[in-house]
Amino acid sequence: MREPVDVLICGAGAAGLTLAIELARRGVRFALIEKLASPFLGSRGKGIQPRTQEVFEDLGILDRAMAAGGIYPTIRKYANDGSHVDQEMTSAADPTPAEPYPLPLMVPQFKTEAVMRERLVELGHAPEFGVELAGMVVSADGIEAQLVTPEGEQTLHARYLVGADGGRSLVRHLLGIGFPGKTLGVRAIVADVVLEGLSRNVWHQFNGGDAGPLAICPLAGTDLFQIQAPVPLEGDIDLSAAALTERVALHTKRTDVTVHSVAWSSTYNMNARLADRYRDGPVFLVGDAAHVHPPTGGQGLNTSVQDAYNLGWKLAAVLAGAPEALLETYEAERRPVAADVLGLSTRLLAGFKTGDNRRTREVQQLDIGYPTSPLSLPSQATSSLTPGSRAPDAIVRGAGGSPTRLFNLFKGTHWTLLVNGPSTFPPRAGLHIHSIGPGMEIEDNLGQFARFYDLGEGAAALVRPDGYLAGVFHKDQETVLREHLDRYCCIQDRVLR
Repeated sequence: MREPVDVLICGAGAAGLTLAIELARRGVRFALIEKLASPFLGSRGKGIQPRTQEVFEDLGILDRAMAAGGIYPTIRKYANDGSHVDQEMTSAADPTPAEPYPLPLMVPQFKTEAVMRERLVELGHAPEFGVELAGMVVSADGIEAQLVTPEGEQTLHARYLVGADGGRSLVRHLLGIGFPGKTLGVRAIVADVVLEGLSRNVWHQFNGGDAGPLAICPLAGTDLFQIQAPVPLEGDIDLSAAALTERVALHTKRTDVTVHSVAWSSTYNMNARLADRYRDGPVFLVGDAAHVHPPTGGQGLNTSVQDAYNLGWKLAAVLAGAPEALLETYEAERRPVAADVLGLSTRLLAGFKTGDNRRTREVQQLDIGYPTSPLSLPSQATSSLTPGSRAPDAIVRGAGGSPTRLFNLFKGTHWTLLVNGPSTFPPRAGLHIHSIGPGMEIEDNLGQFARFYDLGEGAAALVRPDGYLAGVFHKDQETVLREHLDRYCCIQDRVLR
C-alpha cells in the first residue's frame, strides 16, 4: 500500500504534465503515472497556439518552449509539373499589448513534454514511468487504484483521479463513459525522419497526383523532418527508411530525396469523438481521454493543455477548502470548447483535402471564453469586457518606474483584482489587489489598461487564476465580491477584515 495522495494522474503526456505542474506549484499531494517505460519520442502534436503560449508563460516554461522550437515556415505547394507557389500558413501579425503572442509556435511534442518535465522536477516532482493503472474502486472517500509497477502490484488511495491516458483511455472505459462520434474515413502516416534532398526553410507539400498528397515539414529545433501522408484504410504500412524513400518518390516524382533513418513513426485513423461526460464522482477526464479529433489546425495538444489548466486550479482550491461545487464548472466550461474544436478540426480537414491550408483566428484559441459559467458573474459595473472572456494583457508601469505587464501581475496561483484608482476592497488570502492610476502602485502610463478594460472610477476587474475575467464590480460592492470569492476562491477564515 502506497502513501495516499490527493490526486492520482494517469498519463504523463502534455495534459497530465500540465495538471501536475498546476498541482505542484500549489502544494497538492499527487502521483503522476505513465504506463510507457520511457517518455514519448514523437512529434504528433507540434503546434503551440497563442493562447497556449500564454498558459506556458504562466507555468514558467514559455521561453524554454520557444527556445526548443521556432516559428512555422512558409508552405511551398508543388504542382504535378514541379512548379510551386509559396503560401503563408497564417496571416503575418505583430504582437499587440493585449495579445503578445500572435503566431503559432512549432515545438515537436517530445520537446514540449521534456520542457514540462524539467519544470516539474524544479517543483520537486517527476513522472513515474512503467506504472500502469489496472483497476479502481470508487467509494465515498475517494478511489482505491490498483497499479502495476516494476516492483509488482500496488494499491494507492487518492481523493481524486484524473484520466489523462489518451484516446483509448482505460479510465474512461472503467467508468463506462460513452465516446460517441465517428471515424472520418482517413488513415494517415506520420514519421520523424532524417533525410536529404529538401531545404529546411519551407514546409514542402506535394499534390502527388494519383498517389495522393504528401507533406514534408522541417521540425523546428531539430535536424528532423516530419513526413505526413494519407494511406489506404486497410493493410500493413511499411515505415522503414527505404519504404519511406520509395513513398516520397511516388508522391513527388523526385528521386533526389532520400530518407536515411526514422526516429519515430505511426499510422493512425482520424476520428472525431467526444466523451459523454468529463466527470464521474471523484474521477475526471482531460485531453484525448475526453476528446479526439483530426490533427488539422493544431488543436489537439492545445485543447488538452487548457483542459488541465482549467481543472488544476479548481482541484487545488477544493482541496484547500473551496466548495465542491467549483469542480462542477470544469465540464460546464471545457466540454463545449471541445465540441467546437471537433467541428473546427473537421472543417479544416475538408479544406486540407482540397489544398486549402489557410488558418483563421479560430485556431489561435484566444477567443475561447466561459460567458455562461457559474464562475462568470454578470457585470456589476461598466466595462468593455464580458465576464468569462480572456483577460487581455497591457503594458503598465510600476511606481518604482520599471515597465511591467498585466500578465506579470496575473502570473501565479492567485486570483487578481485590478482596481481603477484607490482600492476600497479589503485584502484576503489568495487574492492580489492592484490599484492602477497616477501615483498608485501601478501606473497606466500608456493608457492601455483604460482602453482594454474601460472601468469606471473605483471599479474593479476580478481575474481568475487561469486568466479569465470572473466579473466587474463597483467600488461599493465589496460584499458581492466577497461572496463570489467565498464560493470559488479559497479558505474563508483567512479573510482579513
